[in-house]
Amino acid sequence: MLEDLDLAWEEQDPRRARRGGPPTRQVRQRRRKEKKRRRRSFGALFISLVLLAALGAGVYWGVGQVQNLFGASDYTSNPSTTPVNVKIESGDYAADIATKLYNQKVVKSEKAFIAAAAADPRSKSIQPGTYKLYEQMPARNALLILIDPKNIVGNKVLITEGMITVDIFGKLSKASGRPVKDFVDAAKDPVALGVDASWFAGTREDGRPIIKSLEGFLFPDTYMFSPDMTATDMLKAMVTRFNQVAGEVKFVDTVNANLHITPYEALIAASIAQAEAQNADDFAKVARVLYNRSYGNFACNCLGLDSEVNYWLTISGKESAASENLTQNQLHDPADPYNTHDKAGLPGGAISNPGKEAMQGAIAPVGANNVFYFLTVDKQGTMAYASTKAQFDVLVRQACKNGIPLC
Repeated sequence: MLEDLDLAWEEQDPRRARRGGPPTRQVRQRRRKEKKRRRRSFGALFISLVLLAALGAGVYWGVGQVQNLFGASDYTSNPSTTPVNVKIESGDYAADIATKLYNQKVVKSEKAFIAAAAADPRSKSIQPGTYKLYEQMPARNALLILIDPKNIVGNKVLITEGMITVDIFGKLSKASGRPVKDFVDAAKDPVALGVDASWFAGTREDGRPIIKSLEGFLFPDTYMFSPDMTATDMLKAMVTRFNQVAGEVKFVDTVNANLHITPYEALIAASIAQAEAQNADDFAKVARVLYNRSYGNFACNCLGLDSEVNYWLTISGKESAASENLTQNQLHDPADPYNTHDKAGLPGGAISNPGKEAMQGAIAPVGANNVFYFLTVDKQGTMAYASTKAQFDVLVRQACKNGIPLC
C-alpha cells in the first residue's frame, strides 16, 4: 500500500516525474522489489513442482510395496511370453518360493502366491528342481506348474542298486551331454564331493591298504539334474543323498557300536552283498558270511569272490565274464588291488554302490559264526548257505540241476 501511495505522489509531482527523465529512487526500489517477488514466486513454484513429483513417485512406490506386503495384487492374465527358469530348493517354504517368483518377475506380489498356495493342499508337495515359468503370470497359474513334477526342467537319471562308478559316469554323460572325462576327473577327490574324510582314516586290522575311491558313495536313486549342473554338481548331489541315507540308518554309529571293523569295511561288505545277492532278505546273511570268512576261523580268510574279479576287469577297461569263464590269471591277478582269491580280508574299497537295504544288512548281519559259504542255487536268485566245503559242493550240484552254469 505504501508503494502505491508513493507512485501516486510521484505522478502528481512534476518535479519527480519528468517525462523522458531517469526513474526516481522510489521507482527503482519498487521495481527491485517486484523483481525479487517474481523470483521468489518462480522459485517457490519450481520447488513445489519438484516436491510434488517426488511425492508422486514415493506414493507410487509405496503403494506397490503396500500391495505386495498387505494386499494380494495379482495378474489376471499372462500377456508375457518371456520364459523364466525358477529353481526350487529342497526345504523351500511357500514364502521362499513366493520371494523367488516375485524377484524374477513371475508374480505381481508375494502375497498373491502365498494365498494361492494356502488355498491348494498340493502346494505342500512341490518337488525340488528347476521349473520353466513366464514373467507376469497369475499366481494360481504359476502354482499349477510348480505342483506338477512333470514340469521340472532337467535331466532325469535312474541309478539302480549295484551300479558301479564307470557305468554311472556313462549314464550321467548321456543324460547331460557332458564328457565322461568330466565325471572321472571330479571323482578323483571323493572328499571334495562331500565324502567325510573319516571314511578313509585309520588302519585296518587285516593290514590291507585303504582304497580312497568314490565307489560306494554314489547312492542309487532317481535324480533330476538341472541343465546347468556340472559333473561335480551331479556327483555332489549323489554323495549328499548317500550321506542322508547313512544318517537315517545310523550306519557309522551302529558299526562302531556293534562290529569290530571300520565303517568303510562295512560299506565294502554292503557293496559286495549288493553285487552277489538278488533278494533283499539275503543281504544280512551274505554280510555274515563275508565277516566270518574275513575275520573268523576260516582257512586263509580269503573271500574268493568272482564279483570282485569282474569289477576289477570292468574298471580296467576289460570285458567282464561269467564265473565259469574267468581264467586263472584273472582270478589270481597280482595287479588287482581288490584281489580276494589270494589276499585275506575284504577288498580295500567298495565294488558297487549299494542301496539302503544292503547297507542295513551290512550293519546288522544275520546267521551263525560258522557259516562260510553262500551260493545262488536257481534262476530266481534263491541263495543257500553252508558251513563246510562238502555242504557247499552239494549246493553246487543243486545249482547245476537248476540251470546255473557251474558244472
